[in-house]
Amino acid sequence: MLDRIRIRCTAFVIACTASSIPLLAAELKVIAPNAVNEAVAELSTRFEKETKHTLVLSWAGSETIAKRVSDGEIFDVVVSTSPGLDRLAKEGWLVTASKRDFSRSAIAAAVKAGAARPDVSTTEGLREALLKAESIGISSGASGRYMEQLFQKLGIADQIKHKIKQPPSGAQIGNLVARGDIELGFQQVTELVHVKGIQYLGALPAEAQGFTIWSAAIHTGSKEPDAAGAFIKALSAPEAAGAIRSSGMETLP
Repeated sequence: MLDRIRIRCTAFVIACTASSIPLLAAELKVIAPNAVNEAVAELSTRFEKETKHTLVLSWAGSETIAKRVSDGEIFDVVVSTSPGLDRLAKEGWLVTASKRDFSRSAIAAAVKAGAARPDVSTTEGLREALLKAESIGISSGASGRYMEQLFQKLGIADQIKHKIKQPPSGAQIGNLVARGDIELGFQQVTELVHVKGIQYLGALPAEAQGFTIWSAAIHTGSKEPDAAGAFIKALSAPEAAGAIRSSGMETLP
C-alpha cells in the first residue's frame, strides 16, 4: 500500500514539474520581398519580443523567392505576392489553408534628385512622361509585370520598348535612378518613398494604378508550423496596421 502511495506521489511531482517547463522557443526561417522589408522587419522584432521566438529573415525579389522555394529551399514562412503564393501552393510547396493576405501596395514613379519633375498625376501626363524619358526602369517582379501591361494599355509599348531597363529580380529601381542609370523609374511605393537621391513623384493615378497584394504562408516542410502560423497571424493582426501604413503600404479591408 505504501509503495502505491509513493508511486502516485512521484508521478504527481513529475507531472507538475513537466507542466511548469515552458515550451522551447522556435527559430523560424522567413523569406520576404524587399517591397515589404520595413513593415515585416518591424513586426518581426515585435513578434520576437512578445513570443521569445527567433526569426531568421531573408530578403529577395518575388521572382527569386519563387525560384528558391521551387528549387527546394525550405523556409518556415514564405511572404510574397498573393498570386505567387497560390502558384507555389498549387505546386505543393506551401500549405494552402495557411495563406493569409496582410497588405497591399501601389506603384509609384521617381526621377533623380534635381532633375526636371514630370507630371505623372494624370494618365495623360504619365503617358507623356514615358514618351519623353530617355530611359525607363521597371522591376522584374509584380510591379514590372504590371507596367508592361500598362504600356500596352496606353498604346505606347512599341514606341518605348527600346528605352526599357529591367534589372534582375531584387534590384532596387530607386538606387538606379539615384545613380543616374535610369531617368524615370517605377516600383512599389515602399521601395521608392524612402530612397535618398531621388525625387519621389508619387503613386500612379488611380485609373492607371495596379495594386499588389502581399501574403504569407507556411511551407509544407516547416518543422515549426504552430509558431509559423502565429507569425502569419501577427502580420495581419489589427495591431500591425501602424507598421504597414508607415512603410507606405495599405491595410486590407
